[in-house]
Amino acid sequence: MDSQEQREQRVVWAVVGSAIGPLLLAATKDGLVNVVFHATDAVRARAVERLASRFGTEPVEAPGSPLLAEAIRQVEAYFAGVRRDFDLPLDWSLISGFNRQVLRALAAGVPYGSVVGYGDLAGRVGQPGAAQAVGMAMGANPLPVVVPCHRVVESGGGIGGFGGGLETKRKLLALEGVLPEPLF
Repeated sequence: MDSQEQREQRVVWAVVGSAIGPLLLAATKDGLVNVVFHATDAVRARAVERLASRFGTEPVEAPGSPLLAEAIRQVEAYFAGVRRDFDLPLDWSLISGFNRQVLRALAAGVPYGSVVGYGDLAGRVGQPGAAQAVGMAMGANPLPVVVPCHRVVESGGGIGGFGGGLETKRKLLALEGVLPEPLF
C-alpha cells in the first residue's frame, strides 16, 4: 500500500464515556467502522492493534476529528435518552457475507425499544433455521450499539448472549424500555 492509499485508509479513534462504560469509536473516510465495549487501556490497545492490522495503517487517536464528531454526538445523545436512531455513515469493511447481510437487516428492521429472536432474524434474511449462524453474526458485530445486536434475544424469552457481557445487554435493553431498570 503506497502512502496515498494509506492516507485514504486513515483510521481515527476516540474513547467516549457512556452508561455502559467507556466505548472506543473508530472511523474511516467511509464512516464509523468499529465500536468497542469496555475500552480500558488493555482493550483499547488490542482494538487499535486489530484496526492497524486490518487497514495497514496506524490508527490515530483524534477525538476532535470531523470523521468522529457526528458519531460521538449521536452516541452521547443515545445514552442521554434523547436519541433513538442512529443516522451515520457506516463502513462495513470489517464484516462480510452472511454476517454483513444479517447485521444490515438488523440495523434496518429492528427499531429502538423492540427485540427480535435469532430465528426470526434468520428468516428475515431468507435463511430460516440459521438461528445459530445469526448468533455468530451478532458476536462478530464490529458496530455494537449503533447496529443494535443487543436487541436480538432467544425466542423462548431468554436474553441470549452478548459480546459486551450480559449486564451490558441488560442495561441497553433497560435504556430502551424493553427491560426494567436494574434495582442495584
